[in-house]
Amino acid sequence: MHDGDVPITAARFSAVARLLADEARRRGLAAPGFRSPPRLPDAPRTIRRHGTSSVVAVRRAGRTADEVIADMVEGVLVANRVSGADAERWRAELAASATLD
Repeated sequence: MHDGDVPITAARFSAVARLLADEARRRGLAAPGFRSPPRLPDAPRTIRRHGTSSVVAVRRAGRTADEVIADMVEGVLVANRVSGADAERWRAELAASATLD
């Protein structure tokens, strides 16, 4: 079993959030804030926009690290309104930057 198959701890969630925010800024994207859990009880991920900034809330409970990190990456893309071929490229690049190894 690799680390992505187990639940993500709060400390790792915070570390991944910092890595993704740093990488988003490095690539010229707006870095959203991250929190857990979402306010909606059944939502795996929500995004709240506050003017020019966004907060991505991701549910950690009952989910693997891979699932949570994928939602965090997707949250960066949605917060920046990235879609299509750009989203595919950036999704892979942001996911690669989220590793803590």
